[in-house]
Amino acid sequence: MDSDKTFHPSLSAALMKLDPEDGGRMMEYFQTHALLAREKALLQASVREQKKLLVENGKLKKDIEELRHELHDKQRRRVAKAVLSPNKPAGSPTSPAAATASLPTSSAGLKGGRKVAGGQKEDKKAAPEAYPIRAAPTSDISRLDLRVGRIVSVRGHPLAANLTVQDVDVGEKAPRSVVSKRRPDDVQPVSPSLSSQIISVLLCLRHAFSFAQQLTGSLAVLLCNVKACKVKGVALQARLLRCFQSDGAVELLAPPAGSNPGDRVTFLNYPGEPERELKATQRVWDRVQPSLRVDAQGVANYKGCGFQVKGKGVCRAPSLTNCTIGCT
Repeated sequence: MDSDKTFHPSLSAALMKLDPEDGGRMMEYFQTHALLAREKALLQASVREQKKLLVENGKLKKDIEELRHELHDKQRRRVAKAVLSPNKPAGSPTSPAAATASLPTSSAGLKGGRKVAGGQKEDKKAAPEAYPIRAAPTSDISRLDLRVGRIVSVRGHPLAANLTVQDVDVGEKAPRSVVSKRRPDDVQPVSPSLSSQIISVLLCLRHAFSFAQQLTGSLAVLLCNVKACKVKGVALQARLLRCFQSDGAVELLAPPAGSNPGDRVTFLNYPGEPERELKATQRVWDRVQPSLRVDAQGVANYKGCGFQVKGKGVCRAPSLTNCTIGCT
């Protein structure tokens, strides 16, 4: 190792004079440490430079991403303006794809006020903000959650003589509570005399008991995505679908034979999943109900499309024809 390259020759001569035996080794020791210190300094400088380059690279990537988003937004606004403009000049693009193809893709048109194709300046106020137009949700039968249910029990409402409460199994862990009006012939008039009143009450109770026996165990069609509420203190978690004739006759809409609680009622011409809960403000049921009918063959349909339980058949009115369908 040549000590003259790092230290002054006089240092080597002085060491050799002081210690002729170990002077050479001491000089080599100093030379080695000097070289290590120099390499460490070079390495630290390289690391600092690398960190600086990484920071600058990150800034450049961020600037490129912002410019890309800005260009995308400008193209979207110009496409929307071209599509929605009522007065289109001849030869202007008529579709979003054509309008997009006609836009400049160079970075010259990234910000308002810069030069764009043709050498003209773009006015910032010329292209107002355009928001995507969302189609209003349709109010058809597909938004209703109609299911087959089995009536487990029927009882009178504790606070209203004209209401009944049904517990209905719809294939869930617990039955749903349904509150519905009694049929007109379920409540008998009460005569003025005491004996007649007692007889009428007994007849009414007998008739109601017979009606409850007829309903218990029957299959029905329920509207299950109504908003849960309370009717005179009793929870309402679903609605029964019934068939109504103009002369006052009422029947439960019956699902096809072989149906099971929880089976979905679907419509071939109206696919889609029902909403989790119908919103009262949208009045979906009020708009759909006028189109619910029972035809001359007794088949329930919506705008000519039958109520269908997949693989099992269609829903029918037991004996009525040419009548409406509603909830009570």
